[in-house]
Amino acid sequence: MDDQTRKKYNYWQWRTLIILMVGYLLFYFVRKNFSLVMPALESELGLSKIQLGIFLTINGIVYGLSRFVNGFLADRFSRKALMATGLALSAVVNILIGLSPQLDGLLPLLDTEGKATVGFVWFVGALLIVNGYMQGMGYPPCASLMANWFKPSELATKQSIWNSSHSIGAGLVALLCGFILQRFTYSAWQWCFFVPAILSVFGAALIFFGLADTPESVGLPAPDGQAASRTTGGKDSYKKFIREMVFRNPVIWILAATNFCVYVIRFTILDWGTTFMTQYKGMDIAAASSVVAASELFGGIVGTLAAGWVTDKFFASKAHRVCLICTLGATLSFFLFWKTPDSMNWLSIVFIVLSSFFVYGPQALLGIAASNQATKHAAATANGVLGIFGYVSPLVSALLFGFLADRFGWDSVFAVAIGFGLLGSLIIASIWKAPADGYDRAARLD
Repeated sequence: MDDQTRKKYNYWQWRTLIILMVGYLLFYFVRKNFSLVMPALESELGLSKIQLGIFLTINGIVYGLSRFVNGFLADRFSRKALMATGLALSAVVNILIGLSPQLDGLLPLLDTEGKATVGFVWFVGALLIVNGYMQGMGYPPCASLMANWFKPSELATKQSIWNSSHSIGAGLVALLCGFILQRFTYSAWQWCFFVPAILSVFGAALIFFGLADTPESVGLPAPDGQAASRTTGGKDSYKKFIREMVFRNPVIWILAATNFCVYVIRFTILDWGTTFMTQYKGMDIAAASSVVAASELFGGIVGTLAAGWVTDKFFASKAHRVCLICTLGATLSFFLFWKTPDSMNWLSIVFIVLSSFFVYGPQALLGIAASNQATKHAAATANGVLGIFGYVSPLVSALLFGFLADRFGWDSVFAVAIGFGLLGSLIIASIWKAPADGYDRAARLD
């Protein structure tokens, strides 16, 4: 590769990385805003934790299924078009959720006291189903684009940089919604949907016009010297490759099962954080939102970057090994958060930030490990499998935990979440000796 080609390659790699970060953090703006508005929906519309848990569960399950379906599509078709479409349509859904009180009359959404009816529950639930599917059009294109633009030996470091967009997006939207609800009171909850939606429309345009699907599409060679796609080898050949590298690959299924456990802890913090910190730790809504933001922006970003760098630098790109260490760290930190006395909230904040620091290691690295194990030709499909497991976890983190919090209090929630952390650690430990990637396995299929 000559100097001019190398310079162009470097430019396109960083351009791809930055646009994917901006685009994906905006996906969080129009997904995680709902979790942050839940205390306001309880107060203003009279929704219960169980109803809110059902909302989160529906959204999470549909999102996981969508990631699986769109994983196949992202490995076969235009990634940038898929991602841009999902973000734009998700923005439309958020606008409709924000407008729901104004639609009362056309539909029976509110009672005479302005509280939510069963009609409101069905209406918003249907919109969250649609939003869950649109959100699933975000991650698979990112996983495929990263695997196509970066070679396996640097994927953990580079994709961890991209993965920080999860925390940046969640942290910024927490600050945004916290400001709106604190400055304008809970009655302004609708703007927590309108403002993110407007920003996301611009993000969709940036994705569509700013990205290139593969290095070859802009006249550059593949980063690892291999063919850019296996789709030209025939439909039967490609199906066989997917079957062997993903569905008959035991490492992928172990990564997926671990992903379920990790996401239970992650969503417990992200979806219920503002709620249990106000109700269990006694913080006000602004302080609780700020803690969630800090755990995402500091804990998540630093944890993600550190995990990726450590993986490539000290563990020979064996991401699954770092996942074990981080999962144990997240479980211990969350346990210490739970057991910290209410009079020492500053220490509770330290431990919840540490929980995010550790949980975002496996959150990022499990997907990276799946991309490397399935190779770049099936990275999105493999991540789709992980997505189903990760986003079925709201059956526990949202629905079950909403029930437990209502009936038995937050102590029961924390105990079950910690149990899943220990289970995930045992599962990922079973592949400690697995290779860093599956390219040798793929070569044996040819």
